[in-house]
Amino acid sequence: MEMWVFGYGSLLWKPGFDVAESVIGRLPGYARSFCMRSIHHRGTVDKPGLVLALDAATGTACDGIALRVTPGLEAQTLKYLRERELISSAYVEKNLEVHLADGRTITALVYVIDADHDQYCGGLPLEDQAQIIATAVGGMGPNTEYLFNTASHLSEIGLHDPSLEWLHDRVKTLCV
Repeated sequence: MEMWVFGYGSLLWKPGFDVAESVIGRLPGYARSFCMRSIHHRGTVDKPGLVLALDAATGTACDGIALRVTPGLEAQTLKYLRERELISSAYVEKNLEVHLADGRTITALVYVIDADHDQYCGGLPLEDQAQIIATAVGGMGPNTEYLFNTASHLSEIGLHDPSLEWLHDRVKTLCV
């Protein structure tokens, strides 16, 4: 059986697994936002950064990339993704319907935020997000790198995210 993974943040530019096919897709009912405090990858417990998560929101949709895992590598990919994405249990693993740009509808593995988790910080004003992202650093590097790479890759594939674009420009000015 085919295994698909929906990428909306770092999976866009660093999937970490063999991809057989990638197609732009839309996940209904969720919005991409910097609503998760990062205490491992892009910040620390003492100075958390922010990473993107999918926050459930009626009437919204998130555009991203559906990545089909190379056949035969499903178990190894799932193990890798669980080690990467479930490091602090702030994400919940779900299988959700994604509508592909080519007209297909597939079921994809998706990591969404647990709004009851203590790392959840939905609703932070964009300026507050920018101030945090501009200075946070974690085990995977600066928080700015995460933001800039994600914004760049969304732009390259023609996806528009006004909040992310505003954050990109604001953080650039803060880091001058």
